[in-house]
Amino acid sequence: MAAVVVPSSMQISITVVGNKNGKRMSSHNRQILKLKSRKTFKTRASFEDVNFSTAKVVTIRYSDLAVPNYPKLRKNLLQLSHRLAALPDDAKKNLEDPDSRYSFGWSHGKEKLESGQPDKFKGSFYANPIVDVPTNVEDLIQRYPSYCRENVWPKSTLPELELAFKDLGKLIFNVGSLLAAHCDKYVAKQNWDAPSLKDILGRSLCHKGRLLHYFPIVQSDNNSTPWCGWHTDHGSLTGLTSAMYMKGDSEVNCPDNTAGLYIKTRTNAVVKVSYGENNIAYQVGEATEILSNGLFHATPHCVKTAKGEKASGIERNTFALFMQPNWDEPMYNLVSVAYLHKELMKSNGSMPFGDYSEQLLNKYYGLHSP
Repeated sequence: MAAVVVPSSMQISITVVGNKNGKRMSSHNRQILKLKSRKTFKTRASFEDVNFSTAKVVTIRYSDLAVPNYPKLRKNLLQLSHRLAALPDDAKKNLEDPDSRYSFGWSHGKEKLESGQPDKFKGSFYANPIVDVPTNVEDLIQRYPSYCRENVWPKSTLPELELAFKDLGKLIFNVGSLLAAHCDKYVAKQNWDAPSLKDILGRSLCHKGRLLHYFPIVQSDNNSTPWCGWHTDHGSLTGLTSAMYMKGDSEVNCPDNTAGLYIKTRTNAVVKVSYGENNIAYQVGEATEILSNGLFHATPHCVKTAKGEKASGIERNTFALFMQPNWDEPMYNLVSVAYLHKELMKSNGSMPFGDYSEQLLNKYYGLHSP
């Protein structure tokens, strides 16, 4: 399931598109709920009447809500992604944190593609936009380095990045917390005694922002290789900006309308997710699938590369906020995601979120546990 939040009205509607056979519903059967909001960031909306099990994409529209400064914050940060990637190699090297499995600061060529080769197609900058120092407990820092280490900021080479990153990350978190509250209401209606997603995210110190720069395509590149292969996120909710495409220092339109974000539905139908520059998209992650006992499904997704002569020299910049449980949050019902990570399942079917995610990072980066 993927949800798209459109930050623009005081009225919210939830649109469910598709049915259990993967076919598009006729307009008279499409479920649309009109929900009132009290004011910005406070709503009495509910998902109670939405059948998520039969939905392809659920859209929550805030038409005219005026989420404060979102278009400006998005543009500021994504333009900085271009500038960050253009820094000298030694400056970017100083922003790397190998002890965190490159989960803080700059990372390029550290993750593995499906072929097993290093991923050179994109560079990433990771930071926690909510807290700079999650903990000072050394044992926790050693056990969960991808969450408990401090942020690394380019204070001398690109000082404006820190504020831009935090401002956008906190805004996407606040909107995502509203979405989490609606998810809680839906789970409660199914009589599943699950912990509150909103509360879990509210007390967590593990949230992680990822500023992504997909390097320009050249004609010699194999354009059949996606910018980002099929995968699911291991957190709870992932908030996504729409991408900014650039050529040189100028923003341009994407030259290939087949490029961009794709998801798979529960029926394995592949759907291109299109949303505007003033919209925020949220994807469900594995932690929400686990804690809801499969009522919500993690969203398989990939990013397809732009193709054709006009795509040469085009770069893609975007930002993702991974809203995640705290490292000590218990994760029960791991059997619900055994189809994704069978090799990581413990016999007792449970482990803290920190252990779960550290093992997955080892898998993705081809590293061993500390």
